[in-house]
Amino acid sequence: MNPDRVALVLLAAGRGERFGGGKLAAILAGKPLAHHASDILSAIPFAAHFAVIRPDTPPLPGYRTIMLDPPGAPQSRSLALGIAAARACKVDAVLIALADMPLVPRSHFDAMLAQFDGDRLAGLGPDSVMPPALFGARHFAALAGLAGDRGAGSLLRDAPTIALHDEAALDVDTPDDLARAQDWLDS
Repeated sequence: MNPDRVALVLLAAGRGERFGGGKLAAILAGKPLAHHASDILSAIPFAAHFAVIRPDTPPLPGYRTIMLDPPGAPQSRSLALGIAAARACKVDAVLIALADMPLVPRSHFDAMLAQFDGDRLAGLGPDSVMPPALFGARHFAALAGLAGDRGAGSLLRDAPTIALHDEAALDVDTPDDLARAQDWLDS
C-alpha cells in the first residue's frame, strides 16, 4: 500500500511503571528512547504522523501530537485518540507503532506496506503476534472501541504476520531491556 494512504499512530504515552517512570526520555545510543522509532518512521511519507503522548514524552519533531487525556488513561484510550485523528485524514489504513520498540528497522515497515492487503498485518515476535500492526479502515471502529490497558492484540489473533527478529521485537519495559537494546546496538 502506498504510505500516503496510511496514517501513522505512534503510541508514546505509556506510564513506564516497570521502568520506574520516564522511560521514553531514557537515553539509548545518545538520544531519547522514543526518538529511535520516531526518527525511522518520520522518514516514511505517511499521510500523517501522529503521536499520542504524555506530558513527560520527549518532543517528537515532525509529529502532530495528541495529549493522552487523562495522562494515566489505559492504552485503549491512546488507540482511540490516534484512530480518531487518522479517521479525520480519511486514510485507507493506520499503522500502529510503539515508541518503546527502538530496534524495528525501516525495512520491516517497508515490507509491511508492500505486503499489506488492506485488512490487517502484524509483526510476529519470538512468542507472539505484536506491533507494529497495520489495520484497514474497516477496523477503525473496533480499534476505537477497545477498553482497558490492552492493545489491539484481540484484533490480530488470525492476522497475517511478518517476522521480527529477536532484537527488533524488543519492547523496552525495564532498565534491563534498555541495557539489552544498547548491547544490540553496540554489537
